[in-house]
Amino acid sequence: MNRALDKSRPICPQIEELICVMIATGEIKGGEKIFSVREVALKFSVNPNTVQKAFEALEAKQLLTSHRGSGWYVNEDTSRAAEMVEELKRVKTCEYVKSMTNLGVSENELIDYIKEWNK
Repeated sequence: MNRALDKSRPICPQIEELICVMIATGEIKGGEKIFSVREVALKFSVNPNTVQKAFEALEAKQLLTSHRGSGWYVNEDTSRAAEMVEELKRVKTCEYVKSMTNLGVSENELIDYIKEWNK
């Protein structure tokens, strides 16, 4: 888990997004045990309660399952994670395009910015 959190955004949803992406990309496989709440809290220097809330939210979304005394596991069916990541991509792209449009950036300029950034 070599990623960083953006301290200007709420932490809990970012942890959810990170784990969701890791599941969707196969970095964490279905049925696999994931990091402990404590490990994630230490890695990102956040309160363990925040991590616990993120894990519980992922459980409610049927991505994780808690096994008492054993830890957290990825559900066997990981297709939901892929669907959630695709939706995140759509939402974030829409937000970006609206922001740039509000700045007066044309469609062609936007495409040029993206091409430049992607070099």
